[in-house]
Amino acid sequence: MTGTSWSGEVFERLYAGNPDPWGFETSDYERAKYAETLAALEGRHFRSVLELGCSIGVMSQALAGRCDRLLGIDIAEAALVLARARCAGLGHVRFERAQLPDGFPEMPPESCDLILVSELLYFLSPEDIGRLAARVLQAVSDDGMILVVNWTGETDTPCTGDQAAGLFVAACETAGFVVGLALRRDTYRLERLSR
Repeated sequence: MTGTSWSGEVFERLYAGNPDPWGFETSDYERAKYAETLAALEGRHFRSVLELGCSIGVMSQALAGRCDRLLGIDIAEAALVLARARCAGLGHVRFERAQLPDGFPEMPPESCDLILVSELLYFLSPEDIGRLAARVLQAVSDDGMILVVNWTGETDTPCTGDQAAGLFVAACETAGFVVGLALRRDTYRLERLSR
């Protein structure tokens, strides 16, 4: 494992070598994880969704029918080009490039009723995970939900998936959020938090 958050250049190189480096469109792992992520929403419709780590927009497209507005954030412009093309016909979906946590989008406090943090926390240092949690907690509404999904297999990232999820969930719990759903599968974990 490394000690600092991964830079945008690392991800740009990954997408330059393969436009779908993690098989978001093709892998059984991703299909199963997406299905469980959507099921965790329990059929709820959201006013405003913030998807952190949207990559090429596969989940963004699936979430689009469940919300009035969606903002997807990713560090790699190459991924966002594909996400924008995938969701081109969806006028209520937009994407921005940002490195988290410093590039967290400017938005009014408590303006999102769903924030999805999927498969990105372990790319951050423990300090940056805490800073990202603080920004998420400012942005989520009183009736909002935070959904955290993390790979739990081997990594060479600043934290393991379990460490990263543990740090993030603990920060949310300290702020009064409660884990209402916790799933653990062979290669990933999912937590749904709300007040």
